[in-house]
Amino acid sequence: MKEHTKIDYQVIKQDGEPAFAVVPYAEFKEMLELNNLDETTMIPNDVVEKHSIEGKSIFCAWREYLRITQEDISKRLGISQAAVAQQEAPDSRPHNKTRQKWADALGVDIEQLKI
Repeated sequence: MKEHTKIDYQVIKQDGEPAFAVVPYAEFKEMLELNNLDETTMIPNDVVEKHSIEGKSIFCAWREYLRITQEDISKRLGISQAAVAQQEAPDSRPHNKTRQKWADALGVDIEQLKI
């Protein structure tokens, strides 16, 4: 691992306030390694906002982010649309087996459904 004396990045502002930091891809990969992260287990900001700010379940947040309807996900899961709605309830406490089924149906890693 190389030592850094300076990190090369660009700050993008929205409405005069810092909104994003852009770093070279090699730097980004190194940050992932330093933090033991993997791109496949990262969670998009839109999903985090839907879950944390809007109060939606992680299942619902991912489904909406991926623009999948409840009807489509019910077919992928092999359950009724009503069962999907129950599993998407904010107070739902799904078992790992259910999380794995959702992860497979959504095409995400199960770790991305554990926030």
